[in-house]
Amino acid sequence: MNYDIIVIGSGPGGYVTAIRAAQLGFKTAIIEKESLGGICLNWGCIPTKALLKSAHVFNYLNHAEDYGLNKVENPGFDFSKVIARSRGVANKMSGGIAFLMKKNKIDVIMGTAKIQKGKKVSVVDADGKSTEYTGNHIIIATGARSRELPNIPQDGIKVIGYRQAMVLPEQPKTMIVVGSGAIGVEFADFYNAMGTKVTIVEYMPVIVPVEDEDISKHLEKSLKKSGIEIMTNASVESIDTSGNGVKATVKTAKGDVVLEADILLSAVGIASNLEGQGLEEVGIKTEKGKILVNDWYETNVPGYYAIGDVLPTQALAHVASAEGITCVEKIKGLHVEAIDYGNIPGCTYCSPEVASVGLTEKQAKEKGIEIKVGKFPLSASGKATANGNTDGFIKVIFDAKYGEWLGCHMIGEGVTDMIAEAVVARKLETTGHEIIKAIHPHPTVSEAIMEAAAAAYGEVIHI
Repeated sequence: MNYDIIVIGSGPGGYVTAIRAAQLGFKTAIIEKESLGGICLNWGCIPTKALLKSAHVFNYLNHAEDYGLNKVENPGFDFSKVIARSRGVANKMSGGIAFLMKKNKIDVIMGTAKIQKGKKVSVVDADGKSTEYTGNHIIIATGARSRELPNIPQDGIKVIGYRQAMVLPEQPKTMIVVGSGAIGVEFADFYNAMGTKVTIVEYMPVIVPVEDEDISKHLEKSLKKSGIEIMTNASVESIDTSGNGVKATVKTAKGDVVLEADILLSAVGIASNLEGQGLEEVGIKTEKGKILVNDWYETNVPGYYAIGDVLPTQALAHVASAEGITCVEKIKGLHVEAIDYGNIPGCTYCSPEVASVGLTEKQAKEKGIEIKVGKFPLSASGKATANGNTDGFIKVIFDAKYGEWLGCHMIGEGVTDMIAEAVVARKLETTGHEIIKAIHPHPTVSEAIMEAAAAAYGEVIHI
């Protein structure tokens, strides 16, 4: 019952933290109330990619003739089997986490945890039995859930969050998606590709508003071309679920509009899971629904730490993992560097994909930096042309004086697998000319990064 480290929550923050702690020689326990792997593996990152892959393959079937293949007559699908495949992928990954826990000799405690003073945690299991555990270091990694707005209450049937969107019993004919961040856009793209009539409602002037404006505008154009209706500068004021479907009253610059659909997906962000965990009793400080920590993820109460979506940092799986590793390595006494939150890649897995890191062009200008900007269209890429998908471009931003790589923004097929080059290069303080002179393989889509850098310096060859 006594541990060096107790981790509460087994998402990509928690389970990675526990494994690294065990590797460092700590006697470690992890507490999970539902399924190992947390939201990411079971209800987020992984199963959504499985859904999108099904949509991707279905799209290829519909365009077989474009590749010189015989036309596939009336390609169809079984929606329940598409959902079942996604759940199978999630279950396999969750089982993999169970194997990793056993391999690293980490005790898995199933139940609902509540922290107490004196570095203690009480856990109530499925039978209602409460057990107390003690740990020298307690790490809170309880993640987040779908955020609910007062004017868009979720009933889990007609008005849903991302979790229900992954396991709908039947495919809706029409859907309203409120919010155009990564979650909203990915589900809009999946359901649209499978034949659902989708309308996106976004409060901001552009979709995916955290991205560079050139990316946002291009993605909006691409999604509209695929058949998705998009309303920007619009907000859902109220909903009515009394009929067969749902009616949403949407406020726009031209007045109120009433949209009707079978399902409304609320994708307006996430809310941290802080309630009922004993934070107030222990005296851990929070602000605006987030736990406050220092660079090493220590709360204001010694022995208690927090990582991942419960913090005011980027709510991304890879961020949570990095925070957990940094936290336990600092506890061990290793030499560690604080995470650079300005070099965190963000990815959206719709079609075309979006990936970015660093400053947008607007942010760089607002900082008063003199910049060089290069863009390379995928229509000029030999590999993209051979792939039959040239929708998109690579955009790079450099400091004009020093050549520092300030930002990289991509849209196109497969760009989420390409953004790591920019992340590593920025970590190593690579300059624009070093990217240009680093020989990239041909033909690949990744050489478009080199071409974009060359475009910024007036040296581009292929446009």
